[in-house]
Amino acid sequence: MDMVTVTVSYNTRDLLAECLESLFAGLERSALSAQVWVVDNASTDGSADMVRQRFPEVQLIAHDENLGFAAGNNLALRQMDLEGEAAPRHILFLNPDTRVVGDALGVLVRFLDETPRAGVAGARLLYGDGGFQHSAFAFPGLSQIFLDFFPLHHRLLDSPLNGRYPRALYEARKPFEVDHPLGAALMVRREAWVQVGGFDERFFMYCEEIDLCREIKDAGWGVYCVPQAEIVHLEAQSTRQFRDQMFVALWRSRFLMFDKHGGPLFRWLARRVVRLGLGAEARRARAAYKRGEITAQELEGRLAAYREVAAL
Repeated sequence: MDMVTVTVSYNTRDLLAECLESLFAGLERSALSAQVWVVDNASTDGSADMVRQRFPEVQLIAHDENLGFAAGNNLALRQMDLEGEAAPRHILFLNPDTRVVGDALGVLVRFLDETPRAGVAGARLLYGDGGFQHSAFAFPGLSQIFLDFFPLHHRLLDSPLNGRYPRALYEARKPFEVDHPLGAALMVRREAWVQVGGFDERFFMYCEEIDLCREIKDAGWGVYCVPQAEIVHLEAQSTRQFRDQMFVALWRSRFLMFDKHGGPLFRWLARRVVRLGLGAEARRARAAYKRGEITAQELEGRLAAYREVAAL
């Protein structure tokens, strides 16, 4: 089998349906043999029933609790034969807010087949209007943390200081090595996945693909972005449902990542920068409330989230 795909969903029924339609069309277009899995994390919008009715060929796991992204993917992979003769060569992790374009899946599979040292291949992501979207990043450093809270200039946000790779690399349409692609469309060689043992389930949401790519790089594999493979990514369609909770989840995962991979000095400095940034965010939120841009309830929700992150 060429590949298996896993999509973890939470209350994204309509987006998930469009994603699966594009996925099956892409598999047919690329003439790939594949098995498609969906893990539904206790959605209340009928996502699981939609999959059963419209996509009976999908292997569906309808879980009764929200496991998060890492545990949801691991749950599906544990139910597959990854060691026998029928094992897939590659595993594609695909967000429900994505759309497969053209021969993207075939391009990723062929790249991994033709590049023995490659453990991970990420697609070039596009916004819904076809616009450029950064698809791969350097591992987070202090400058990226600082710019998260203090966006001094748009050119800095689009620069290596903020972990971005030059747009020219994407436009050249040749694979280039990166620290990690975005996890919205991430293909992993089966041997690399088995070697590192999958996602670290302590990451409930965010940073899972960063941690996975660190582990795969440490195991001696290369990680690449493959711009010839294009996938539309509508971005954060599930997590934006819970803005304040997701802000806390983001920083909980980032602190876990810093503790796991960073040295003592980096961890100390990172937390100091975050605390400074949280103070700046609180001031901005209060100013927005005074201008009538957010409600009192929204203000309190944001301030509560900032306090929770500061206490992590």
